[in-house]
Amino acid sequence: MTAQEVEDAAARLFEAERNRTQIRILSLDFPQATMDDAYAVQSALIRRKIAAGRKAKGWKIGLTSKAMQYALNINVPDSGILLDDMFFPDSATIPADRFIQPRVEAEIAFVMKADLKGPDVTIYDVLNATDFITPAIEILDTRIQRADPETKKVRTFFDTIADNAANAGIITGGRPVRPLDADMRWIGAILLRNGEIEETGLGAGVLNHPAAGIAWLANRLAQYGSSISAGDVVLSGSFIRPVEARHGDTIVADFGPYGTVSAYFA
Repeated sequence: MTAQEVEDAAARLFEAERNRTQIRILSLDFPQATMDDAYAVQSALIRRKIAAGRKAKGWKIGLTSKAMQYALNINVPDSGILLDDMFFPDSATIPADRFIQPRVEAEIAFVMKADLKGPDVTIYDVLNATDFITPAIEILDTRIQRADPETKKVRTFFDTIADNAANAGIITGGRPVRPLDADMRWIGAILLRNGEIEETGLGAGVLNHPAAGIAWLANRLAQYGSSISAGDVVLSGSFIRPVEARHGDTIVADFGPYGTVSAYFA
């Protein structure tokens, strides 16, 4: 993609989020776009948001499960950037006009106490650099149509990555724990919508260990001269499928001994 095409795609996404109106699938207009192009669009989008007054607060990792990778025909995770206006407190009421088509996932959030710079970052480096982990709900939204009504073409990795990896919000709660005080592979969650169980899963569903996603991100960022910083919040990836959050829904992620995280979608 040319620099102008990158900026054009970013402008479309920026306006789609601001107006809460989905745009057509970008990959239809840029069929030859690469993964590097997708991250270039994402970076241009984030620059626009920061120029509008937002601040970067961390990272999200997506496509960590085999099921989601198969769905988008991709064999590696993706990542996006968390901004300050994406953070909601536990038991928050999410305004009805905030998102377009929100969905939720249960995840483990890492809060970093030290910088993490690749290459060659390992799970053990991640554990040493982490202050604590905490239960979280990620709110997903898409500023791009899931399928084109005319061609029936569905979104590709390009659309998802360019759209900041579909990130929209994060809710943290429950009981924070030190990274060595829990076997993250066996941290599980039950996701309930209006009291009914919709999904269950275990941390091992995230690349066999949630910290593996953080290591992957640090090593990928090193290729672009970037890194994870002390104080960053990093969502390690979902171990359940996305669940629709409709108007009037109460969502609860029950992490058992690690507590619950919840939100009401007005």
